[in-house]
Amino acid sequence: MSRMRRRDFLRTLGVGCGAVGGTVLSGGLLPGRAFAQQSEFDKEALFYEKLPDERVRCLICPRKCVVDDVERGYCGVRENQGGKYYTIVYGRVCTYHVDPIEKKPLFHFLPGTTAYSLATVGCNMECKFCQNWEISQERPENVPAMNIPPEKVVEAALWNKAPTIAYTYTEPTVYFEYMVDTARQGRARKLKSVAISAGYINSEPLIVLAREVDAIKVDLKAFTQDFYAKTCNSTLKPVLDSIVTIKKSGTWLEIVYLVIPTLNDSEREIDTMCKWLSDHVGSEVPIHFTRFHPTFRLTNLPPTPVSTVERAREVALARGLKFVYVGNVPSGHPGESTYCPKCGETAIRRAGYTILGNYLRQGKCPKCSTPVPGVWS
Repeated sequence: MSRMRRRDFLRTLGVGCGAVGGTVLSGGLLPGRAFAQQSEFDKEALFYEKLPDERVRCLICPRKCVVDDVERGYCGVRENQGGKYYTIVYGRVCTYHVDPIEKKPLFHFLPGTTAYSLATVGCNMECKFCQNWEISQERPENVPAMNIPPEKVVEAALWNKAPTIAYTYTEPTVYFEYMVDTARQGRARKLKSVAISAGYINSEPLIVLAREVDAIKVDLKAFTQDFYAKTCNSTLKPVLDSIVTIKKSGTWLEIVYLVIPTLNDSEREIDTMCKWLSDHVGSEVPIHFTRFHPTFRLTNLPPTPVSTVERAREVALARGLKFVYVGNVPSGHPGESTYCPKCGETAIRRAGYTILGNYLRQGKCPKCSTPVPGVWS
């Protein structure tokens, strides 16, 4: 397909040519909105209850914001309009890109394929180390965006030959309705969906979400309440509850732990977390220990040494976790590859986001035929 035809095709999808590498769109700013005035991007929210005096209580996440008329919840993208609660970013995509699935990171989910990845503005946490803070911590009026309804997302994914749609970059919990509708339409066209989340969501919507998507990756920020309170302005227990709920649902689960020097990098904390994971969700859930790079409000700390994530991996393996990875390390690091938990044979060899060799045979070790859990087809 020629360049002109590709551009014309994307224009017909309302997808434009603005986002590169998951960055903010450089054009296509949607019209502004008068505060608490309905627009084409408003859709009545799920999971809220009406209160006296036209107030509402949001039930999508553990904050359970009580919101007065013409006000918004903590996330900034769910608004009370006359006693009805609305999501005001439905279809309002601020960034999109076709990524390797390994970038999410998901290592046991269709390795070597791509995901049509997108986000709206907003988040229900406030992590001081957020790498996408320009869109997660902003309000929709302030960020360029494009109107991409669910059916056009599906068409764009199919055109890009991406077998998966990924809801990522910001926190998909805050655009729950858009994510679920898109996932349902994608499934009807034989596309899979994955949610890349911090897991700060209530159990009822999470159970619904787990039915509609094929995998959820949870960013477990730390394993202390102190860290969650001081560094993320949130709480740990709901995230742990979410991890257990996802595992019980049967939806594929992977976990990322961003290792930040002096804040959550102690061997004791990592060992305690690994024991909890082993006891509550089993030893086969993949976990990724990823290096931190200074950003947003944590520019005073140094990048995480490679040796720190290597040590975290050793601690996790010693605890009996079977699939432990390191991220943001030099490409080709042994900790990027998947090994048979029984005989140690290399099952998938990786270098960064590239698959150098997938040796699995129908999801089993090529040497001893031990099953390796995951979504392989």
